[in-house]
Amino acid sequence: MKILNRTVIILSLVSLFADVASEMLYPIIPVYLKEIGFSILLIGILEGVANFTAGLSKGYFGKLSDEKGVRLPFVRLGYFLSAISKPMLAAFAYPIWIFFARTTDRLGKGLRTAARDALLSDNATPQTKARVFGFHRSMDTLGAAIGPVLALLLLILFPKNYSLLFLIAGIPGLISVALIFLLKEEKKPSSTLGKGTFFSFFKYWKVASLQYKKLVTGLLLLALFNSSDIFLLLKIKEATGDDRLAVGAYILYNMVFAIAAYPLGVLADKIGIKKVFLAGLSLFAVVYFLFGIGNTTAVFFIAFFIYGLYAAATEGITKAWISNLSHGANTATAIGFYTSCESICTLLASILAGLLWGSFGSSVTFFVTGGVALVVLLYFFIFYRYKGIDSSTISI
Repeated sequence: MKILNRTVIILSLVSLFADVASEMLYPIIPVYLKEIGFSILLIGILEGVANFTAGLSKGYFGKLSDEKGVRLPFVRLGYFLSAISKPMLAAFAYPIWIFFARTTDRLGKGLRTAARDALLSDNATPQTKARVFGFHRSMDTLGAAIGPVLALLLLILFPKNYSLLFLIAGIPGLISVALIFLLKEEKKPSSTLGKGTFFSFFKYWKVASLQYKKLVTGLLLLALFNSSDIFLLLKIKEATGDDRLAVGAYILYNMVFAIAAYPLGVLADKIGIKKVFLAGLSLFAVVYFLFGIGNTTAVFFIAFFIYGLYAAATEGITKAWISNLSHGANTATAIGFYTSCESICTLLASILAGLLWGSFGSSVTFFVTGGVALVVLLYFFIFYRYKGIDSSTISI
């Protein structure tokens, strides 16, 4: 099997264009929300609720994908919903409409994520998954770097014309949907868990391997204090008063992420997923401590550079690790279970970050997250000392 086959390349291009659309808006939305009257706490709740919606739907649609034995219908509809959500933001500035548009976007992400990741897993071996997921994240993040560049250019040419930005962001989103129709798939064996209710994907925990449970426990502890990246952008805005610097820092983060994701995936396949992941987690702690003490543009840009390395060393690699530890016919359910629980934690983390920021200031918010990251790092050192965990596969 080719390491990067046609399916992997097309799915990566789909993610590239979809992220051009999404990331044109991501660094702009917190600034836009503040301008139309949203408080920091309300922004945190909005992002938390949006991600919570995506999270629960990831689990449900992941299990449904396993039940049906197909991936592409979920991938197509998911990207379509996200594509149309962008121009929806241009219609009204009412809080309830903003909530609806953001939730539509996140619902689309929930529809597609587990099925897409399972499709990537199906097109890799346990020995090549880190680089396959790394390549996908690299292309995805290249789109995430291009998007803010386009947004920055539009802000320079049309200052504060957010409606135009929202409309233009729909174009690459629709291109991503069109690309999916170039793919075909063969039906897979159905899930071994059988049919169930909306929340039945939680049953996966009962049949999950011990390795899977230990990994997910550590990841969720971190997620419980890892709030939306919007708070990092708001910190730059608070310290510098310039929204363009926030966009610029986010571009740097995505460029570093895009460049480093595939090489670090290759490295993880060679020396072990765990080693690269723990190195990335160490960088995460450094980033949040820097945001806690930093007040200058130089510090923020250094922190975002390191943040890009952290993301490259963990995001795709985590998906590869989880899929290696999942039960064959339940791969989408295993990924969906984790991402659902992660999004529940993100909801709580975003609300907590908003409360801490409002009560004690931004520095305390970042110090708390950095401290928890060190605790999680210690957890992984203690519980993952035995060999073979990096490439273990589970099958029933």
